Amino acid sequence: MTMSNLTNKLKRIKLLLLDVDGVLTDGSIIYDDNGSEIKSFNVKDGFGIRLLMSSGIEVGIVTGRASMALRHRLDNLGISLVFDGVKDKSSLLDLILKKKQVSAEEVAFVGDDLMDFQIMQKVGVSVAAKDGHAIVRDHADIVTQNRGGSGAVREVCESILKAQGLWESILEKYCS
Repeated sequence: MTMSNLTNKLKRIKLLLLDVDGVLTDGSIIYDDNGSEIKSFNVKDGFGIRLLMSSGIEVGIVTGRASMALRHRLDNLGISLVFDGVKDKSSLLDLILKKKQVSAEEVAFVGDDLMDFQIMQKVGVSVAAKDGHAIVRDHADIVTQNRGGSGAVREVCESILKAQGLWESILEKYCS
């Protein structure tokens, strides 16, 4: 795909959907002695999500696992479109499109592993984390330069904002 085709696809994005483990996190799951799950989230990814949402682009979560650590992070970010414990992400897409009144072409999805493959083939822009499975990377519109949990989501957020002509006003707000 040419850069201009990709930019045109990114211009249409109204909803960014994210997997969690391997995308918002590095894929590690830590348990403490009491069995509580601990996840590590990147603050730069969070800020990118906030920038995207404050620019009018919604962000949602579609993940196979459910955890309280994730719920706390999403509450902190203000993300309310959350589908966790999902076994078939691809089938869920139609429900999301109907609920949010967007077309598949207006959705981007960031994934990293085989369970993300089918939904990635149905959306307008498919993104794979740099350290995602080779099959997922090979079929993605974009492969991030950063690893999951280490700025991959921030990179995607900035790409969408730049394509939609919103990045310059963000820079003016923070850098002038």
